[in-house]
Amino acid sequence: MEGVSYQRFPKIKIREVKDDYMKFELRETDASIANALRRVMISEVPTIAIDLVEIEVNSSVLNDEFIAHRLGLIPLISERAMAMRFSRDCDACDGDGQCEYCSVEFHLRAKCINDTTLDVTSKDLYSSDHTVVPVDFSDASSTIDNTESRGIIIVKLRRGQELILRAIARKGIGKDHAKWSPAATVTFMYEPEIYINEELMETLSMAEKQEFVDSSPTKVFDINPRNGQVYVHNAENYTYDDEVLKKAEAMGKPGLVEIHAKEDSFIFTVETTGGIKASQLLINAIEILKQKLDAVRLSADTVEADEQFGELGAHMRGG
Repeated sequence: MEGVSYQRFPKIKIREVKDDYMKFELRETDASIANALRRVMISEVPTIAIDLVEIEVNSSVLNDEFIAHRLGLIPLISERAMAMRFSRDCDACDGDGQCEYCSVEFHLRAKCINDTTLDVTSKDLYSSDHTVVPVDFSDASSTIDNTESRGIIIVKLRRGQELILRAIARKGIGKDHAKWSPAATVTFMYEPEIYINEELMETLSMAEKQEFVDSSPTKVFDINPRNGQVYVHNAENYTYDDEVLKKAEAMGKPGLVEIHAKEDSFIFTVETTGGIKASQLLINAIEILKQKLDAVRLSADTVEADEQFGELGAHMRGG
C-alpha cells in the first residue's frame, strides 16, 4: 500500500569464532544488506598499514620500491585504528600525517656480518607504539616445539649487505588500497532448504540410492546404514550446482528432492589478515554501515525539508 512502510530487524547468530576466523548467520533481511555488510567488511573498516618508507641504506638485492611495497603489505595490529585520525583530517600535524594521533613510526636496522644468510623479517621492525606491531603468525605447534616464529620475511641479506630504514604507518581503508583491508576473505551464501520425497525415494533400489548420494560432489546426502534411508547429511555443503537434481531427472524420478534457497537467510564466513579480530571486524562493519545509513537518511530528510520549504515559499508568493 502506498505510503505504508515497515522496518526489518536483522538478526545475527554466531556459529564459530576464532581470532582470525568467524562463521555466523544473518537472518530476516535481504541480499542488499548482506552484500552491503560484506563490502563494508572488506573495504571500509579501517586498519593501520605502512604508507611511507624512507630508506637510508639498502645494499640488498631488492630495490627500494620492492622493499617499500613488501613493508606496506605486512599486516599490523590495528585494534586502535577506529580511534585514530585519518592523516588528511588530522589538525594536530596539519595533514602531514606524522604525529601520534594519526601515525605510528617504525625503524629497521639490519646488517649481515657472517657467511650465513640473514633473514630480515617483520620482527625486525621496531614500533613507536607497543599496541601497533606486525601480526605474529606463530601457532601453538611452534610454542610446543620451543621454536620462535620467524615473522614475515622482508628481504634476505648476505655478508656485508645492510638495510636501514624508517617507516610511517597510517590509518586507511581497503577502498583506497588493498593493504588496508582487514579481511583475507568474506563470503556469504543463501541458506539452503532441502526436502526429500520419502515415498519416491523408497522406490529406488539400494544401488540407485547410493548412485544418487554419490552424484553430489560435496556430500550433501548420505545413507543410514541401519534402515537404508537417504538423509540430508549437511545441507550447507550444497553449492547450488544442481547435480543431484540432474541425477534425479536422469533416473526418471523428477521431484525426488526439492532444494530452495532461503531468501532472507545468509551464512557468512569471515577470515581476517590478523590485524583485527574477526569478531571486532564484524562489530566495526556494523557500526560503519549504521553511520552510512544514518547519513543517507539525514540527506533524504534534508531534501524533503527543502522541497517542502520551496513549496511553502511558492504558495506564499502566489498568495
